[in-house]
Amino acid sequence: MAKGFNRPKGQGSMGMMGQLQKLQEQLQLTQEQLAQETVSASSGGGAVTVVMTGDQKCRSIMVDPAVLEDKDVEMLQDLLLTAVNSALDKSREMAAQRLGPLAGGLPF
Repeated sequence: MAKGFNRPKGQGSMGMMGQLQKLQEQLQLTQEQLAQETVSASSGGGAVTVVMTGDQKCRSIMVDPAVLEDKDVEMLQDLLLTAVNSALDKSREMAAQRLGPLAGGLPF
């Protein structure tokens, strides 16, 4: 042990290992919960809706059939991109809110 370092009583290496194991269990549980929770985002006034899980998996993409009547492929592509990117942003934000306090600023 380095000079001048006073380890708090009762916080030996076994105590720290227990804390790390508990943190790992909490992280795993939170990640499992995020995989089940969803966020949704839409674009074009609801013409396209994307549902994304908290672990950034796309669950569904819904397109209003009225959008297809115009046969404007570029508009549909733009609506899809906007909705997917918005859903990803929401999903990442949810994950950061849930995992941030557990990770203590560590990247995950």
